[in-house]
Amino acid sequence: MRIHDLHPAEGSRKKRKRIGRGQGSGHGTTSGKGHKGQRARAGGGPRPGFEGGQMPITRRIPKRGFYNPFKVTYEVVNLGSLNKFEPGSFVGIEELREKGLIKKGPVKLLAKGTLDRPLQLKVHRASQAAVEKVMAQGGSVDLIG
Repeated sequence: MRIHDLHPAEGSRKKRKRIGRGQGSGHGTTSGKGHKGQRARAGGGPRPGFEGGQMPITRRIPKRGFYNPFKVTYEVVNLGSLNKFEPGSFVGIEELREKGLIKKGPVKLLAKGTLDRPLQLKVHRASQAAVEKVMAQGGSVDLIG
């Protein structure tokens, strides 16, 4: 077998349908749209989700739950990840962002992991266990707002 003997498997390569290219193409005149009617028109067809007048599924299914637009979602920072900072240094929102520990938004400090250095922390929220662990190392936790 040589390279010029290679060819795709039978039926694996199909020509695309060229619509509106004359009667000889088999897709001329109405271009596969039939005769008149809503779907034959330019921009025709019902809106997305329309089910021919039947009650749409989005209205048939019961609605549940509640979306609270005032919910505050905190970004979590664990104590174990704070060992990146120098001992005794001040750690606020900007410092956490610079180290890549948070992206934006309010921050909550959690007690996962171990802290092996004293730090002065300034965050929005902190768990009681996290505060105790920071105090045990000789650090402090100040809450914002």
